[in-house]
Amino acid sequence: MNEQITGALFKRMVLHGAAVITAQKQAINDLNVFPVPDGDTGTNMSMTIGTAVTELRKSEPATIDQAASVTASALLRGARGNSGVILSLLFRGLSKALKGRETADAAAFAAAMQEGVSAAYKAVMKPAEGTVLTVSRLAAKQAADTAAAGETDLEKVLEDAIRVGYATLAQTTEMNPVLKKAGVVDAGGKGYLLILDGMLAELRGEPMPETEAGEPKEEKADFAAMAAEDITFAFDTVFIVRKAMADISLEPLRTYLNSIGDSLVIGEDDDAFKVHVHTNIPGNALNEAQKYGTLELAKIENMRTQADDLAAGKHVQSTDDLDAVEAELESAPAEETPAVAAPEKKYGFLAVCAGDGLAAVFRDLGADGVVSGGQTMNPSTESILEGVNRIPAETVFVLPNNGNIIMAAQQCAGLTEKQVVVIPTKTVPQGITAMMNVDFDAPDAQAITDAMTDCLSSVTTAQITYAARDSDFDGFAIKEGDYLALEEGKLFGTDSSLDTLLHKLAEDAAGRESSFISLYFGEDVNEADAQKAGALFEELCPGAEVAVLAGGQPVYYYIISME
Repeated sequence: MNEQITGALFKRMVLHGAAVITAQKQAINDLNVFPVPDGDTGTNMSMTIGTAVTELRKSEPATIDQAASVTASALLRGARGNSGVILSLLFRGLSKALKGRETADAAAFAAAMQEGVSAAYKAVMKPAEGTVLTVSRLAAKQAADTAAAGETDLEKVLEDAIRVGYATLAQTTEMNPVLKKAGVVDAGGKGYLLILDGMLAELRGEPMPETEAGEPKEEKADFAAMAAEDITFAFDTVFIVRKAMADISLEPLRTYLNSIGDSLVIGEDDDAFKVHVHTNIPGNALNEAQKYGTLELAKIENMRTQADDLAAGKHVQSTDDLDAVEAELESAPAEETPAVAAPEKKYGFLAVCAGDGLAAVFRDLGADGVVSGGQTMNPSTESILEGVNRIPAETVFVLPNNGNIIMAAQQCAGLTEKQVVVIPTKTVPQGITAMMNVDFDAPDAQAITDAMTDCLSSVTTAQITYAARDSDFDGFAIKEGDYLALEEGKLFGTDSSLDTLLHKLAEDAAGRESSFISLYFGEDVNEADAQKAGALFEELCPGAEVAVLAGGQPVYYYIISME
């Protein structure tokens, strides 16, 4: 029986909750409505709460206020996707309610759960029932009702909340027409309840979940997923420089390194300084550092090749010379506030996309920065924030280019001194169209916002990918490995032939009387095949201007823009 949650206990509860959802993240991913290989709710929620695990392990919270505050702060910056943002809001409200408390009894914790639900509902512009919002609301209400009836045992209160939560989760299939078509429950609601399951298990003194090999899940949770996220900056770079003078200021170096990479940590004493940074141009980092002294030791590892080796089950190559130094640096707190570039102009633009070709398109259209991410690898709020802060502008317009990234981008507004305007682009073609409609000499930010937003409805987006699993959805009998065509986020067609789907989409574009059609081909399509697809669209849409461009995006063979 537990009647009080201390700071230390709350820490263990969060760690246990994180371990449970990490162990079940693929099962949550599989609840994705479409059988496309981007069902990432489980991954997003697991990685989001994983940021709290990292920070909590560095601390020994003396009070529940401290433990909840550390958790909420980490979740805010680490939030990925809509599910991760909502999870962070649930814990942010809980932290607010527990502020100033050393411990929490059943009534206080139940009230805090309700405050978390309130925070989540307020942040969602159009709350939809049959989602994690519904599940968390009714679970929290039951917790409060149980506590109000005089129950002081926190295990019983949380047990009742979870019981009602699962009953509500079962009803989400009927509440939400999209879920009903797919015959699944809400993935976000399931993920939230798994976290509560873990928190209750910790109250009961139960062990952490283990893998089949008997290893704790939390120890090896999301290495592959994190490696995919880190691919924005390929080289893990660590070096030591002997200072030219004891009192030399390293702030200019810090600003420069933040502009070419991330995960920056600098440690120093009177004689030397040590740097850890992820960057695509390690040579530039070393050259710049030598302006401040003499380079003594350096370690550079390619995280992309390491991730490839890991995925292939091979031995991961690494260097050993500076392991101790790297461990020392990475055990230190990360930069609390990313370096903020001084404004050199009024407006800047940041796009989110995956693929070198797509990134080049955005830069050619005037984007100042690109954050790597999209389907299967939603960037965190922290990653987007760092991108915003690197842009030397007073106002930064952010193009999420994915409906599941918009909320994470919106969280940046209160975390930087810059003005952040999120344009609600749900696809890469929408983002490209928005950039094409920017008047860089517009009189004010609102005029740019209106121009970028008003044009979004003029573009139709189609995508071709593959089925990650067998499925029977909305009249389509889908087999694993089949090609899938999506149009405006809805299932357009499925076939074992990629050419057949391209032909159907070309006919659809002709029916729409599209004037401009752009085919961005992915990393798994060769240029000859892409040109053949372009010729098909030219044949069936003779009045349209057709462009074929290398997007380099993963997962999607083609992203097609029709205007």
